[in-house]
Amino acid sequence: MVDIVATAAEAVAGIGDGATVMVGGFGAAGQPVELIDALIEGGARELTIVNNNAGNGDLGLAALIREGRVRKVICSFPRQSDSWHFDEKYRAGEIELELVPQGNLAERIRAAGAGIGAFFTPTGFGTMLAEGKEVREIDGRQQVLEYALRADVALVKAHVADEAGNITYRKTARNFGPIMAAAAATTVIQVNEVVPIGGIDPENVVTPGIYVDRVVRVTPREGAER
Repeated sequence: MVDIVATAAEAVAGIGDGATVMVGGFGAAGQPVELIDALIEGGARELTIVNNNAGNGDLGLAALIREGRVRKVICSFPRQSDSWHFDEKYRAGEIELELVPQGNLAERIRAAGAGIGAFFTPTGFGTMLAEGKEVREIDGRQQVLEYALRADVALVKAHVADEAGNITYRKTARNFGPIMAAAAATTVIQVNEVVPIGGIDPENVVTPGIYVDRVVRVTPREGAER
């Protein structure tokens, strides 16, 4: 049963120290800034964050890192022109990094949601990213064993939800949201609008309510993308 909660604080309640948290978004597009703000207010520490990158500017994930709440980041793009908070923490030895090629990151998350324990891929073979991993020759190519990536919680930004938790997204803000929603023990969705059951055409549902635990309608903060 999906809980439609009134505040972002209620939506992230119960996320404790040491949790593994998937955070949707490709840079600023689709990043659930309001849920991250509530997570900061909640005080959880020593978090492992799974995201495409390591934060942009001073909002959202970057703020979580700035506040020293993140122990480890699993991502594809840790360094960008505006990833100064991660850069500072990493250079100081205050945060760990697991670097994952973007396709592998997406497939590891997708595999978790599909109940697949691991898979072989040629991506990363012959590089430092494959060190210590099992390698097999399959169809004439050397391939690396990668394990599914699961999380305790997924924080996802969507566009519209109905009261059963069925979700639609807005354009490129969709990105990692659907696979993260399926790969976490608890999935929390922030939306711009909640409509009655039947208010979303079933053909337009991207994430079915079976993958969703909590939904909160938020007003985007200034500086955050809609």
